[in-house]
Amino acid sequence: MKKVLIFLSCFIPWLISGIIFKYDSSYYEMLNIPSFALSPKLISITWIIIYILIGISIYKVRQEKNILKEGDYLYVLITNYLANQLFLYGFFNLKSPFFGFILTTITFISSIFLFLETKRLNKNASYFLIPYILYSIYAFILSITVYIMNF
Repeated sequence: MKKVLIFLSCFIPWLISGIIFKYDSSYYEMLNIPSFALSPKLISITWIIIYILIGISIYKVRQEKNILKEGDYLYVLITNYLANQLFLYGFFNLKSPFFGFILTTITFISSIFLFLETKRLNKNASYFLIPYILYSIYAFILSITVYIMNF
């Protein structure tokens, strides 16, 4: 039971922005969207899977290390988390594709650093972040394309 609670403490925070900041379908439909964009439902499912994988990665690192004492890992994790979580607010609440692009760029770059820091602490845990990096590349390309197509 304790392991489940620890995992949930690593996973649930990643869902917070989806609860607090709502997806605005009317705003999204108003934008020019590239043909390679996934459907909003598929994007949501993909993010949930990625958040589960991130949670597993953090859980595995936590099993071996005190992440509060791993300064570089903690700073990269917090930076990545904040950029990731602020995207919905910046893109949909502020209705700013530019701010969304900036946050996506920060998320993409910090996901690479998160992978490297995780690999330094626990190689097996870092493998769970590979889909995150790949999807962050897609999100980065999508974000810059949406920004260019609309401004």
